[in-house]
Amino acid sequence: MKKAFLFKSLFSTILIVALFSSCSDFQKALKSKDHAMKFNKAKQYYEKEDWYRAEALLNDVMPIYRGTEQAREMNLMYAYCQYNLGENIVAVYYFKNYSRTWTNTPETEEADFMVAQCLYEESPRYNLDQSNTLKAIESMQYFINMYPLSSRIDSVTVLQGLLKKRLEKKSFFDSKQYYMLQNYKSAVISLRNTLRDFPDTEYREEIMFLILKSNYLLARNSIEELRMERLQETINEYYAYIDEFPTSPRSKEAEKIYASCVKAIKRQ
Repeated sequence: MKKAFLFKSLFSTILIVALFSSCSDFQKALKSKDHAMKFNKAKQYYEKEDWYRAEALLNDVMPIYRGTEQAREMNLMYAYCQYNLGENIVAVYYFKNYSRTWTNTPETEEADFMVAQCLYEESPRYNLDQSNTLKAIESMQYFINMYPLSSRIDSVTVLQGLLKKRLEKKSFFDSKQYYMLQNYKSAVISLRNTLRDFPDTEYREEIMFLILKSNYLLARNSIEELRMERLQETINEYYAYIDEFPTSPRSKEAEKIYASCVKAIKRQ
């Protein structure tokens, strides 16, 4: 037991000494005026995936090397440091800067791909603001247009498809919210916009039914001058719905709405 305790103590001591030595080396490099040494040290930390220390050293020397050949390597390294530190938006700036400044290097395509990857990772849940999702889709389309023969095309296309599904889901649930709040006029407009923007949506059947039902409820609560027109519009929506989804579980409710509209029109 005593030997085990001594071994653990010795190991802890070595670990602490190594840690302080590492910190000391980093601090010396950070304070050094030898820019070449600082850059080399940054590369050593980068290769060890010590992104924090590599980023700190690169941040110091990048302005010194602006316009030089080394600047190209530094820019890409710095972009990856930011990406691996979770600073995706900062990384986007530096990846874009790389691909726009050095347009014909082997890493230019890689940098444009990483712009798309960073923005993809910044895309939020469907129920939140989708500004970054739109930016990500735009950057992916840029990549597809720029590098149609790239080996990364399949990956980019898959990611773009996932983001479009997110926009589709947001559009549907935002539209449905109008229906839930009994704002039927806005529901009809918004649901139709969703169908226009995403004609092949997985929610198509439910959207068409909600348009039908929203029209019906809107007609029932309309003033006399508008009721007939809205009842007829509901009948039209019924035909469109039942023609496309004749065996839907909602078809019986749709038929009841249709029958109610026909009866209401005959009473006029």
